[in-house]
Amino acid sequence: MMTERKNKDVVLKYDLEAPPEKVWRAISLSSLRQQWLPSQVLAESAPMCSIPGKEIRYKMQDDEPPYLASIVTFQLMPNAQGGTTLTIIHRLEDDRLTPANDAQPRLMCAA
Repeated sequence: MMTERKNKDVVLKYDLEAPPEKVWRAISLSSLRQQWLPSQVLAESAPMCSIPGKEIRYKMQDDEPPYLASIVTFQLMPNAQGGTTLTIIHRLEDDRLTPANDAQPRLMCAA
């Protein structure tokens, strides 16, 4: 797994053994998606947009104040091993918050 941060995005990359068709079913069929991304964390249970077999995007919204909204995008690419590279991009859509240490020098905290 690889993690990156671009602006307000958290980007996670996973190389999975499963073929793209199987991963696509897990992220696009609500009965399978419900096991790891329950509808109650989604603003709408239907995806915002979808490119079949390649990308699907869902809108999420906190169920407690300040009710922050975010977008989670799943991108699939076949990998050289016959599996799938799954990229998950989670973007905070609310400008009220900024990530910790954003545009500031990194600070170490002692316990």
